[in-house]
Amino acid sequence: MAGRLQGKCAIVTGAGQTPGETIGNGRAMSLLFAREGAKVLCLDRVGERAEETAVMIRGEGGEAIALAGDVTKTADCAAAVATAQSQFGGLHILVNNVGIGGRDGPAHRVEEDAFERILAVNLTGAWKMTKAALGPMRDQGAGAIVNISSLAAIAGGIQVAYEVSKAGVNRLTTSVAQSNAKHGVRCNAIMMGFMDTPMAIAGIAAARGESQAAVRERRDAQVPLGGKQGTAWDTAYAALFLASDEAKFITGAILPVDGGMGARIG
Repeated sequence: MAGRLQGKCAIVTGAGQTPGETIGNGRAMSLLFAREGAKVLCLDRVGERAEETAVMIRGEGGEAIALAGDVTKTADCAAAVATAQSQFGGLHILVNNVGIGGRDGPAHRVEEDAFERILAVNLTGAWKMTKAALGPMRDQGAGAIVNISSLAAIAGGIQVAYEVSKAGVNRLTTSVAQSNAKHGVRCNAIMMGFMDTPMAIAGIAAARGESQAAVRERRDAQVPLGGKQGTAWDTAYAALFLASDEAKFITGAILPVDGGMGARIG
């Protein structure tokens, strides 16, 4: 089925990506959305990375613009929405994809500034972008918000800041869904398991002083479905469904995309 997002305008945050051997979630979602007919505003803190994604889209015949912006800054969130409206004539889809980790740990070890930074980016940033997008979406009586969460929201124990931030994203999702259903605005989340993305693999390898191959092998072994991590395309196709009119009767859902890891956890 082609043209599943025809006539739609989308903002994808974190649309650039950390350099690496594979494709990241933000870039994969941006490319797939454009291939399905959406006009895509690629937002990233690093403008050059956002532009790389936009160039790839335009190279395939799609329509995209890049914008540098920090989701922790209210003004940048408002500017992204305003740019989408002025350049594309509206805003129909928002994907809150920005997420960070680093310097995390269990509650008795993590430093205060690291905890606050992760919460500010992963949770507060998603709320700020959502708040900025809800105005035009509510006014037009339609919209789809897709939040990128993580299995860490319900599992873990050694990354308290990341885990709390993603649990917060899940509750943000259901709260926004409940308070905006009567306005025709849907909000859902993808709860990802282990994905073979540059941020995950390269980041863990660097932090632990391991090879990327060793990190992949260990993570693959923990995935029930086929003994293999997912890729950014698995995230992208789930996001495509939730953003499309095929999911018009779905809101407040937390969709696991995790190769069965969450089912094993219970």
